[in-house]
Amino acid sequence: MGVTAARTPAGRWPVVRPRLGLAARLGLAAVWLFAGGAKVGDLAASGRAVNAYQVMPYEVATAIGAALPFVELALGLLLLAGLATRLSAGISAALLVVFIAGIASAWARGLAIDCGCFGSGGQLAAGQAPSYLPEILRDLGFLALAGFLLIWPRSPYSVDGWLAGDPPVEEDDDE
Repeated sequence: MGVTAARTPAGRWPVVRPRLGLAARLGLAAVWLFAGGAKVGDLAASGRAVNAYQVMPYEVATAIGAALPFVELALGLLLLAGLATRLSAGISAALLVVFIAGIASAWARGLAIDCGCFGSGGQLAAGQAPSYLPEILRDLGFLALAGFLLIWPRSPYSVDGWLAGDPPVEEDDDE
């Protein structure tokens, strides 16, 4: 009994890759929509969270903090729709690298802050310990999703795919 190409790992990649792309796209969309949605109701708090990193003047930090939720929401909506997926993944990757660098910088400088990734953030109360390593590892996971989409941006149920004439899902002959 011979092994067919569809049963080998390389032969299954054309079937698995679009499904992984869909999961990566929707997962990263959910992250951005949740992060932006958690901050958009209190833009001043978002600005204070950015300022807590102590890497730029207060006025610049608060302006970035006020704009960031809208950027996150826009990325989430674009990824959810699968529109401009590679561009959205590239911007996501760049933002995540900045976030990881910021968290690592705060850790290295001994700052005790909440990253503000999914809410108001800012200075921690006395005695509260920051959780930098889990935050960095989480953002590295999100960066991996963005990296996947940079390499393979087309996925099922996406505007990009529909514009290119892709079928929603490639069917596996064994199903």
